[in-house]
Amino acid sequence: MIVLNLECKNFRNLENVYINPCDNMNVICGENAQGKTNLIEAIWLFTGAKSFKNAKENTFIRFGEEKALCSLDFKSEGIINNTKIEISDKKTAFLNENRLKASSLLAGKFNAIVFSPVDLSLVSDGPSVRRKFIDTAIGQIYPAYIGILKNYIRAVTQRNQIIKDFKYDSTVSVMLDVFESEIATCGRKIIETRVRYLEILSEFLPSLYDGISAGKEILETNYIPSCKENLEEKLKETRKEDMFSGVTSIGPHRDDIDFKINGISARSFGSQGQKRSIALALKLAEAEVIRKKTGECPVILLDDVMSELDKTRQNFVLNHIEGMQSFLTCCDESNIENLKSGKVFRIKNGGVV
Repeated sequence: MIVLNLECKNFRNLENVYINPCDNMNVICGENAQGKTNLIEAIWLFTGAKSFKNAKENTFIRFGEEKALCSLDFKSEGIINNTKIEISDKKTAFLNENRLKASSLLAGKFNAIVFSPVDLSLVSDGPSVRRKFIDTAIGQIYPAYIGILKNYIRAVTQRNQIIKDFKYDSTVSVMLDVFESEIATCGRKIIETRVRYLEILSEFLPSLYDGISAGKEILETNYIPSCKENLEEKLKETRKEDMFSGVTSIGPHRDDIDFKINGISARSFGSQGQKRSIALALKLAEAEVIRKKTGECPVILLDDVMSELDKTRQNFVLNHIEGMQSFLTCCDESNIENLKSGKVFRIKNGGVV
């Protein structure tokens, strides 16, 4: 999958920007607040997803203007497609001149993977962030998984409500068997799918991290279940305890993923550069899984990935992401002195100079 060109008019601070990227590394340089991340964000919107910056859509329009317009031509499976997004009081998307009922319907048409500073939380923060990462990644290639996950969350929510109400009405306990059975059924499928996905991810993750660290570090990844026994039986055993806390204490909604560098916990003892490297390797491995399953690699969007990486790791990012069109933002041009091939776009005051 290749972006052929991108045009943005009045999108955030981008007044009128047009770029014609190359097929490999595209570096977007500029000082802070000049529009680098906005360009990456514009490309990301064509995946049908919401902003990776968690921004409200009314902030997309340049100050003083009534609407914003972004258009992107891309090649997928040898076919050139044109997409367009208009943003005014609402967001309207077009694919090959056909208006879509919702911009989310662009999902699966144009695929991309994004890395942003927020992704450092994949290693540093609590288990919920890692669970969200793997569930989102799985959902892209196995859409049916999303339905299983929703059913599971619904059953856990119902069980939580019952154990909270039990102190007022003990008769509601008869419903626990029903929801615990559903939790166990869906939970087993979720765990099996997550473990299988990590197995596929691990076909690429260690070698990618080995390349990023220049062979100096070994990355290990393990799935940590909150319950290693029969989930349905364990739910029955923990009823009394859960009634005191008011929450379901075990199940895949409490599971975690553990990263170790040379046998040591990356979350507890890893440097910022190591944590950034793990998050980057995860994103690149996710792209490889998509390529393996779909036959086509997504576009790689890297926002502020170079900071806190040493020269060796920077060189990997610049020159060793193979077979993937990439867009990388960078403030310090000295960080890209070793770029061997690709294009450099310089942005100033919302325009390409």
